[in-house]
Amino acid sequence: MTAIALCTAAALAIAAPAEPLQKPNNLRLPTLGDTARKDLSPVLERKLGEEIMRDVRRDPAYLDDDQITEYLNNLGNTLLSSVPGARGETNADFNFFAMRDANLNAFALPGGFIGAHTGLIVAAQKESELAGVMAHEIGHVSQRHIARMIGQQKQDVLLPLASMILAALAAKASSDAAMGVLMGGQGLAVQRQLNFSREAEREADRVGFQIMGAGGFDVTGIVGFFRRLQSATKLSGDIPANLAHLSSHPLTAERITDMQARIREMPKKPRVDNLDFQLVRARARVLQDESVNGRRETKNAFNIQIKESHRQLQAGAQYGLSLLALREGNLGEAQEWLDKARATVKPKEGVFSSESNAGDGATMFAGLSVEIKLAPGQGPAMAEQAVQEADAARQRFPLSRAIARQYGEALIAAGKFEEATRFLRDQTQLYRTEPKLHDMLARTYAKQGKIALQHMALAESYALAGALPAAVAQLDLARKASDVSFYDQAVIDARERELKARQKAEKETEKDFP
Repeated sequence: MTAIALCTAAALAIAAPAEPLQKPNNLRLPTLGDTARKDLSPVLERKLGEEIMRDVRRDPAYLDDDQITEYLNNLGNTLLSSVPGARGETNADFNFFAMRDANLNAFALPGGFIGAHTGLIVAAQKESELAGVMAHEIGHVSQRHIARMIGQQKQDVLLPLASMILAALAAKASSDAAMGVLMGGQGLAVQRQLNFSREAEREADRVGFQIMGAGGFDVTGIVGFFRRLQSATKLSGDIPANLAHLSSHPLTAERITDMQARIREMPKKPRVDNLDFQLVRARARVLQDESVNGRRETKNAFNIQIKESHRQLQAGAQYGLSLLALREGNLGEAQEWLDKARATVKPKEGVFSSESNAGDGATMFAGLSVEIKLAPGQGPAMAEQAVQEADAARQRFPLSRAIARQYGEALIAAGKFEEATRFLRDQTQLYRTEPKLHDMLARTYAKQGKIALQHMALAESYALAGALPAAVAQLDLARKASDVSFYDQAVIDARERELKARQKAEKETEKDFP
């Protein structure tokens, strides 16, 4: 990553340790001084992140896949819960997401938004390798490196905030693009940012290593990952284009030495990977490139992987072939491969296997099974079966947001619109920040001919996406609908006042930060 990209908190590099790990009970992450708090408030930091994420979500490369998103957030929250203060002094509300990109990269945005490229997920051979990357990015956020960088910029009267946001959006895909956006700075300013970049990386190394170790992950995994990447650079004689984090964050000999020394001081923690990791890797590989050539290469990769002796690797390949067949419309083949994947990791009766635990991978298997039954071309009987399977899955996995949304989709597909309405309205009350729920509710109202309620639900979806003018327009359509009730009118009026107040506040903010 370029140093200037660091000031936008994009494309931040992978972890490397710097200081001895403390005992888990005594872990306390460092906090910053007054400069960071003074120069960028936690509220503004979060707002910056949300503004950037609105553009990121509109990017075709944004991977809006419930299963992968849920896995990344479960992994991220496991890391966050391992160390007191891992969320930083602002107690950031972290969100993890994936980008459809073959580059090996991960990046952090202001306010706790952390993205991982599918290329990175696929390239990781162990869950601990991916955990090490995510822990490092958490370290950047928890130590408020964005706030500190902006503090230095203000001292030099360097870059406008708008340019920083543009650079963050550019740097998520290319650190070179970010450099192009921000190269108007003076040489002294650039040098100061370079110096700060090195300091920030060392700090994120230290914090990320503490989080990873305390979370029970094998810290030697990240070393193996680095070695593979370093070997790739030696074989090519240069840094390959797909190794984005190495081209933007070259690993110094000092950092590598620190990492190796740190690991020697720590007791080894062998860790059996969760099957979900292999299933997510397979899912990311399929969704990363769905071109004809991409699917052909993906299928070849799975056919090679399926010959591995480890059952989790076999099941991951079978799951991937199932998803690939589903995306190609071969529903019978998709079900066959899914059945094989489940059978591969199912322990034999009376035999305990360390490779497969009860429930391991069950959420993702259940989700793919429902996906197959909801695919285009399946009849009403399959839709009804999807409802039953999704209902059983949500009872078994009540915390799974992916399964909950699938249950709502299954109800709509089966024509159970009253049930869908009740379920989705409850969900929107429990999870107020999920635009998908409001979109699903709007579709359900449309099926029922409830036009006013349809537009009101769409207004909420647009508001959550930050499209306030569009949200206000939907409220106006709801007000004019023939079936609008007196109560609906009152709700519409109150909501319109709230949204217009938000619009006015945002315009005032734009005046302060043009």
